[in-house]
Amino acid sequence: MDNIDMKILKCLKGNARLTASSISEEINLSVSAVIERIHKLETSGLIKGYTIDIDQKKLGNNMVALMEVSLKHPDYYEGFVKLVQDNNSIASCYYQTGEFDFVLRIVTDTTEGLDNAYKDIKGYEGVEKTETHIVLRTIKEELALLPDRDLDK
Repeated sequence: MDNIDMKILKCLKGNARLTASSISEEINLSVSAVIERIHKLETSGLIKGYTIDIDQKKLGNNMVALMEVSLKHPDYYEGFVKLVQDNNSIASCYYQTGEFDFVLRIVTDTTEGLDNAYKDIKGYEGVEKTETHIVLRTIKEELALLPDRDLDK
């Protein structure tokens, strides 16, 4: 990957629906070269897919909470992961080191929706303890991060 690939990624990060022609004009590269490079980025797995960024508040999802979860024993890991994957209110789940085993980002419409997710999680027999934090405001939330460094140096 070089700086041209990085420029293409920055264009797609800003708008994944940009045409190869638009990207070509932006970075001063032929359309065919842009198409070829995008294809290589996709086949290498660097570009995993394309998605949309949905404004959750416009969908009525005004409640965001972060929940830390500790399991009683590692034997409960697989079952807990399945529970998380099946719960549509859990937007993100991170397995981590430290006092708690997981951090979950829960996005829902109301405190009642949060309570339902909370009951699902706390009701799982392998959960030992939780700590929940209500998010007051999201300051930064990036879907894709790109390095700030110049790759040609």
